[in-house]
Amino acid sequence: MKLPDSPKTPPWLQKIQYITNPLGYMDNAYQRYGDIFNAPIIGNHSRVLLVSDPEGLQQLFTRDSKEFYTPSNGVLQMLVGDNSIFCLEGNRHKRERKLLMPPFHGDRMRGYGQTICDLTEEIFSQLTPGTNFSARSVVQNISIEVILKVVFGIHEGERFHKLKQLMVEWMDSFASPLVSSLLFFPFLRKDFGAKSPWGYFRRLQQQIDQLIYAEIRDKRSKYNPSDTDILTLLMSARDEHGEGMSDEELHDELITLLVAGHETTATAISWALYWVHKQPVILEKLLRELDSLGDSPEPMNIFKLPYLTAVCNETLRIYPVAMLTVPREVKEPVELMGYQLEPGTRVYGCIYLTHRREDLYPQPKEFKPERFLDRQYTPYEFFPFGGGARRCIGEALAIFEMKLVLATILGNYQLELVDNLPVKPQRRGVTIAPAGGVNMVLKERRQNQLFAESTSIST
Repeated sequence: MKLPDSPKTPPWLQKIQYITNPLGYMDNAYQRYGDIFNAPIIGNHSRVLLVSDPEGLQQLFTRDSKEFYTPSNGVLQMLVGDNSIFCLEGNRHKRERKLLMPPFHGDRMRGYGQTICDLTEEIFSQLTPGTNFSARSVVQNISIEVILKVVFGIHEGERFHKLKQLMVEWMDSFASPLVSSLLFFPFLRKDFGAKSPWGYFRRLQQQIDQLIYAEIRDKRSKYNPSDTDILTLLMSARDEHGEGMSDEELHDELITLLVAGHETTATAISWALYWVHKQPVILEKLLRELDSLGDSPEPMNIFKLPYLTAVCNETLRIYPVAMLTVPREVKEPVELMGYQLEPGTRVYGCIYLTHRREDLYPQPKEFKPERFLDRQYTPYEFFPFGGGARRCIGEALAIFEMKLVLATILGNYQLELVDNLPVKPQRRGVTIAPAGGVNMVLKERRQNQLFAESTSIST
């Protein structure tokens, strides 16, 4: 079988290039080999194809469970567990997705809106005017509290603070290139005690597991079906056989929401803060739109704002937090983009390269929200949350949170970038985040505050 072309360097060197400079690796390969190329950079597979052609992606996403299936993913299983929706296939995946969908329905989102806005205001109000801060760190603090309160339904107490602390430490460990490399080279995962990189990582994970199982036990013992947090809704869910989710399934899905929810959303919001302050014209236009809502607008009215939506979409386009979709593996011989693929070939949709296509996004390196006002993109041209049956289950909550947090910050506070130097993307585990976290300074509160009358914290 003739595979698409591949970079000529040895696979082990390609993997190092991908770990240390993933965007540079993909850009160079795309320039030489085009819309589909072989990139043996993940796992020990020699047939790993990256696809950035919309027609090829459409074929890939619409043939889930037919010619393609989602194989086990060692890195994801290690992070979120065997029962996570990320790692399931076939009927188990369909069952889990049906159980998970209702809590993320639009009607449910409305109930979480004011909590997100109030949490953002509460945490930002603790910053002292004139002080520098890392936008990503502050937004991560907001995002983890949103997850704990909206998803877990816990608002205070020792477990709340311990879980928050451990999750931040666990996810921050991915900022280390050494820990990131451990995810891609299994032979490096050696536990030499609590102070060794892998030992430290695993001990944090074990402590988080214990706290989550304790919360599940408490929630079951005090079960109240009228509670609106996502954990209670998941406990209430039943499949067609009347069976609910086990403690192990609940644990793995909660870890999935913690990892995929707070980490990625915090990264996206910090990128958005960077871009709008990098280009004052965009910030001014966004503030005019926010001010048009008046004092204390309804969260759903904020969510519907067209320019805010365009800014968030452009943020997710230019540096998508996830570079690749989950993999699809060929079940039986199939043709894709003129190539005959044999069983065992793994195919990834390349989100980053698709979002950088000149034919879809003229001047793709420029941050231009207007492109999303001028054109409607298909799910094969713009797909920051993946596509097909594997599209991220938490997309609705992530977009809702991103818009409300960004609007609350910009509507209430005047911020500036500490310097005008460009912020570069940097690997953070399996995602791409702004290097340095986006250093900003809080100037003062805005006179036209978006939530001037909001003083109470929703519970």
